Amino acid sequence: MSNIFFGIITLSIVAAAFVFVYVMIEVRGTVKAIKEFLKTTEDTLNPTLEELRKSLKSLRNVTDNTTAITEDVRTLSASVREVGKDIMHVSKLVNGAASSSFFCVTGLRAGIKAATEVLVRGILNKKAKA
Repeated sequence: MSNIFFGIITLSIVAAAFVFVYVMIEVRGTVKAIKEFLKTTEDTLNPTLEELRKSLKSLRNVTDNTTAITEDVRTLSASVREVGKDIMHVSKLVNGAASSSFFCVTGLRAGIKAATEVLVRGILNKKAKA
C-alpha cells in the first residue's frame, strides 16, 4: 500500500513538474510578446511625443506673440482714445470760436446797419428841413 501511495505522490510531483514547466514556457512567451508590444508602442509614441513637443512650443510662441499684439492693441487703443479726446476738445474750441466769430460778425453787421439807418435818416431829415 505504501508503494501505491509512493507511486501516486511521485506521479503527482511529475505531473506538477510538467505543468510548472508548461506554465513557465507560456509565461516566457507572454513576457516576450509584452516586450515586443512595448517596443512597438514606444517606437510609435516617440514621433508622436516629438510632434507634440513641437506643437506645444509653437503654441507657446503663438501665445507670446498674441500677448505682445494685445499689448500693442492696448497702446493703440489708449492712443486713439487720447486722439478722440483731443479732437473733441479742439472741436469744442472751434465751435466756440466759430460761434464767437459768428456773433462778432452778426454784431458788426447789426451795428453797420443801425449806423447806416441813422445816417440815412439824418441826411433825409436835413434835406427835409432845408
